[in-house]
Amino acid sequence: MHQTTAYMICTAPRSGSTLLCRMLAATGIAGDPESLFFRPSVQAWATSMGVDAGTLSDNAHLQAIMNAALAMGRGDTPVFALRQQRPSFAYLCQKLATLHPDAATDRDRIEQTFGPTRYVHLSRGDKLGQAVSYLKAQQTGLWHLAADGSELERTAPPRPPEYDRALIRDRIATLTAYDQGWRDWFKAQGITPIRVTYEELSEAPVQTLRRVLEDLDLDPSAADRVNPGTRKMADATSRAWIERYRADTAAG
Repeated sequence: MHQTTAYMICTAPRSGSTLLCRMLAATGIAGDPESLFFRPSVQAWATSMGVDAGTLSDNAHLQAIMNAALAMGRGDTPVFALRQQRPSFAYLCQKLATLHPDAATDRDRIEQTFGPTRYVHLSRGDKLGQAVSYLKAQQTGLWHLAADGSELERTAPPRPPEYDRALIRDRIATLTAYDQGWRDWFKAQGITPIRVTYEELSEAPVQTLRRVLEDLDLDPSAADRVNPGTRKMADATSRAWIERYRADTAAG
């Protein structure tokens, strides 16, 4: 068995990445996958990772950030893990190109930074459900619930969601483009990713985790001690919006 030493979860909003990342971290053998490069800003990266530029050159500062990311993504394991959302990925690739100007491809630059890297493509087939979840989270500020129903992640004060057909249609187009962007990038880089769907993850989280660990050449039995730590966000409002959107679309 050739154990994976680095992997990247390539995803888009509302695809179940928080659940998968928390479960992978809980195994104790698969690093600590987080969105370390979520915002397209070197200063934001530096601030979140506690890296002070001081008198460093731009490239030395960037290298210090990557070194900090490696430590954070490994946690207490030998495996580096990273969650990467599609919207900010081009910026990360741009900065890695300045760090490794002699590397020929994005894949080469990533490997020069983080080591030999495997890729997990986490996507959601139900784009309408994903779009409704995305819009509701943006409107209400509530992104994730813990298994007991308590708030796990909130980015804005509470406010009620409002149905908007045009915004849902826009989110469907955006999320579809994100998935296609990953597929195009994998093809261009000669990568065959490990494919995981939101649907299988939400239906059978532990079994899906076992499969991901096995595909990463990590011990799949580590999944047996993990309990899913998040609750689905879909509710009666979500279902009503989906039914209304389908009816509106059918009506023209």
